[in-house]
Amino acid sequence: MKAYFAAAGFAVAALASQPAAAADGGKIQVKVMATAVLPDGKIDKVESMDPAIATALTGVTFDTTANDNVVPTIAAEYFVNDAISVETICCLTSHHVNGTGDLDGARLVDHVMILPATITLKYHLDAGPVKPYVGVGPTVFFVIDERPGPDATTALGATRVKMSNSFGVALQGGFDIPVNDKGMIVSLDAKKYFVKPTASFYDANDTLLLKTKHQLDPWVLSAGVGFRF
Repeated sequence: MKAYFAAAGFAVAALASQPAAAADGGKIQVKVMATAVLPDGKIDKVESMDPAIATALTGVTFDTTANDNVVPTIAAEYFVNDAISVETICCLTSHHVNGTGDLDGARLVDHVMILPATITLKYHLDAGPVKPYVGVGPTVFFVIDERPGPDATTALGATRVKMSNSFGVALQGGFDIPVNDKGMIVSLDAKKYFVKPTASFYDANDTLLLKTKHQLDPWVLSAGVGFRF
């Protein structure tokens, strides 16, 4: 989160030191952002559980949570006109998943990388020098390099975990503020994703031990600078 607030502070400083100008300009806008990825990660549904594990967990109350992360992000945007644009983002974010409740702190997924391929259709409001916008669009979370946590190995006997690629929807809101007459802006952006991947744990014989669906549903908050040309 420190990187996100540092980027927001840079944006404010840039506003204070540069004269505002119109954002109208070229068709392409590129932003370089610091992005805080704040997932939920709680269990939405237990889809399958090995009978022996179900017996061992009788009476145990547990859920899961995913950690937050801050990553660099690049956003590329094409303006159909000054009111309508299409934007896509590029970033990789890594997370781990811990237990909560009776399994509080247990490391279940030690590492997972997510590429949130997202395209949003954005509508830009005319509010003077500040350019607020809203957007909506589809997303696919591509998951790579999953590793079971040590507690999943100890408690479940899991040697492999597979998280599914997942389709979802992203809602977006934010604003761009021109800082000079050469197309430079500062930008603050918020996205709310609705995505439900599954996590499947397997033993050394490739037997499915546990399969759960999760409300990943992250908030993705970005701040940075951009150029329209």
